[in-house]
Amino acid sequence: MNIQEKSLNYLKSLTAETISNAKSGHTGSALGASSIILALFHDHLRFDKTGTNWLGRDRFVLSAGHTSAMLYSILHLFGYDISIDDLKHFRKYGSKTPGHPEYGVVPGVETTTGPLGQGVANAVGMAIAAEKMHNLFPNLFDNYTYCYAGDGCLMEGVANEACSLAGTLKLSKLILLYDDNNITIDGERTIANCEDISKKYEAMGWNVILVKQGNNYSACSKAISKAKKSSKPTIIIFKTVIGIGTKKEGTSSVHAYPLPIDELVELKTDLGVSENFFIPEDVYAFCREATEKNDNLINEWNTLFEEDKQKYNRYFNLKPYNFEKALKVICSTPDLAGRDASGKVLCDLAEDNYFFGGTADLGPSTKAVVKTTEQPTPTYFNASDYFGLSGRNIHFGVREHAMGSICNGIALYESNLNVFDSTFMAFSNYMLPALKMRAMMETPVLSILSHDSIDIGEDGPTHQPIEQLSQLRQIIGLDVFRPGTYAEVVATYKHFIEKRKPTILAITKSKISNIEASTIEKAEKGGYVLFETGKKPEVEIFATGREIYIAIEVANKIKGASVRVISMPCISEFEKQDATYKSKVLLKSPKIKIAIEASNDNIWHKYIGENGLLFNIESYQFSGNGDEVYKKAGFDSNIISSKINKILSKKK
Repeated sequence: MNIQEKSLNYLKSLTAETISNAKSGHTGSALGASSIILALFHDHLRFDKTGTNWLGRDRFVLSAGHTSAMLYSILHLFGYDISIDDLKHFRKYGSKTPGHPEYGVVPGVETTTGPLGQGVANAVGMAIAAEKMHNLFPNLFDNYTYCYAGDGCLMEGVANEACSLAGTLKLSKLILLYDDNNITIDGERTIANCEDISKKYEAMGWNVILVKQGNNYSACSKAISKAKKSSKPTIIIFKTVIGIGTKKEGTSSVHAYPLPIDELVELKTDLGVSENFFIPEDVYAFCREATEKNDNLINEWNTLFEEDKQKYNRYFNLKPYNFEKALKVICSTPDLAGRDASGKVLCDLAEDNYFFGGTADLGPSTKAVVKTTEQPTPTYFNASDYFGLSGRNIHFGVREHAMGSICNGIALYESNLNVFDSTFMAFSNYMLPALKMRAMMETPVLSILSHDSIDIGEDGPTHQPIEQLSQLRQIIGLDVFRPGTYAEVVATYKHFIEKRKPTILAITKSKISNIEASTIEKAEKGGYVLFETGKKPEVEIFATGREIYIAIEVANKIKGASVRVISMPCISEFEKQDATYKSKVLLKSPKIKIAIEASNDNIWHKYIGENGLLFNIESYQFSGNGDEVYKKAGFDSNIISSKINKILSKKK
C-alpha cells in the first residue's frame, strides 16, 4: 500500500469515526469525496494553515457543506488548528467543528455553506475578485478558486445562474469539483434531473473533464492538473460511489447515516485501520509536505507584497472618505430622485476609493453604476481580455439570487473592496437566501434597492414592494436604511463604508430634497428629530423615506397641539443608541403616536403602541400614476391629519 492510499484510508476512517462518535452527520458524500479533496490539498491547493490570512492563497469552497466532517479531518491532517479533540466534539454546541462549515468559526473555511448552491455562487464571486485583483496587482494575485459541489448543489437555481455568468466571463481559474455520485436524499438523481451535465456546462462556456474513477487519488489529481491549463472555467465530473466501503454504499440511505459501531469497525478493518481517532506519523508527514511547501510560498509572497505594499495601500487607503463633499455634490441639484442622489454619491465616493459591483440588468433604472472623472463612460468587468478586467461595474444579467451570492464571494475574497449589488426592491425576494448568508457572516456588501414603494405606479402590484421592508428588517445583522433626505442617503454610504457591515439602501424613484435639520451625523444614529411645530410637542410622528414629507405636511395641519416628526432611516441602528440619546428623540408621554410608512411592517407598534395610529399598506395596489396610487392608498396629508385631529378633539 503506497502512502497516498494509506493516507486516504486513514482520512476515511477518521471522517467516519467523527460522524459516528457524534451520532449525527453525513457519512455518504464525506467518504465518497475523500479522494478528491485529499488530492487537491496535497498536490494543488495553495493554503495557509493559520486560516485565511494569506491573501495569495487559493480559495477552496465546500459548497456541499454537509460533508463538513471530511473537511475538518483534512484540515487536521494538514496542520490547521483543528485537533483530534475538536473532531470528537463534532456537531456539539459551541464547538469549533459545527454541523456545517461556518466562516469565522472554523480556521480555513472561506465561506459559510449548508444551503446547497450558495457556495458555488460564492466561488464564482471569488473567481471574479481574483481576476480583478490580478489586474490590479499581477505580481501578487494569481490564485485559483476551487469549489466542491454535489448533485444537490447543481440542481439549485443559484448555482445555474452563477455558472452561466462564469462561463460568459471565461473565469479560467475557477475549477468546480463535481461529485457525481448520482444520489440525493430521496433516491437516484435521475428521478428529478435527467439532464446531461457535460453538455449543459459546455453550452454555458465551460471546459468539461470526466473522471470515471472519482474515488482514485491519482485520477483525481491528474484531472485537476489538466483543469488548471484551461482557458475557460472547468467542471471536473468525478464519478464516485457514495458511502464507499460501507454496507449501504451507492444508496440514498447512506447519505445522513452515522455508522453504528459494528459497521464502523468493519469499515476500518477493510481500510487497514485498527486504532481509534488516530493518524500514524507517516500519514501526517505525507500531508505536512504540502503544508511546508505552502509555508515557503507564503514567505516568498510576503516579500513580494512588501514591494507592492505602497501600491496596494494606494488602492484601498487612498484618501479619507469626504462625505460632506458628497453631500455638497447632490445639494447642488435640488429635488433629485432618490435613486439619482444615490447614484451621484456612489460616483463621487468612487473617485478616490474602490467600488466594484453591478446590477441585475437594471443599471439605467437603479442608477447604481460607477462613473468617474477618469472613466466618465461606465466600464464593465470582462475577463475575456486584460483591459476588461479593469471595469468597475459587473453585468450580472437578470440573476438577482446569483448576484447576491456572487457579491458575497467577492467581498469574502477581498474585504477592502467596496462591493455593491442592485435591483428593484420588489425583486429583493429573489436574494433573501444570499442576504441571510451575508448577514450571518457579517460580509460587507451594500445592496442598493431602488423603487422602494408603491409610488412607482404604472408597473403595478408585481413591482410595488409592500412586504419587503419587513422581510429585510427581520434578517438579523442586516442594517436596512430607507433614506428620505440627501443627508440620509450619504449617511447610508458612510455607515456601510466605515462599519463594514452588510447594508441595505432602500431608495425611492421619487424626488427627495435637502432638509436643513437633516444631517449626516443625525441620520447615522438611525432616528432623530427632523421637524417640530412647537417647543413642547405633544404629538409624535414616525416616518421613513418619502413619507417624511407627508409627515411634515401632517404636522403643519394638526390643530391644538404641537408635533414632533421623527425620521427613522434605520431602525436597527436607532435601537443600538444609548438610553440618553433615545430619551432626547422620543417624547415621554405624547397625546398620540403615529407612524407613516408605505409598507406592511408592524414593527412600528413597538414605538406607537396598540393605541397608536399606523398608516401603512394592507393590500396590493393598482397600476396607475404613481402619485395617484400613493394617495389612493391613504398617503395623503389631508386624510391623515383629519384622523389625527378627530382623535385629539376627543382627548380635550
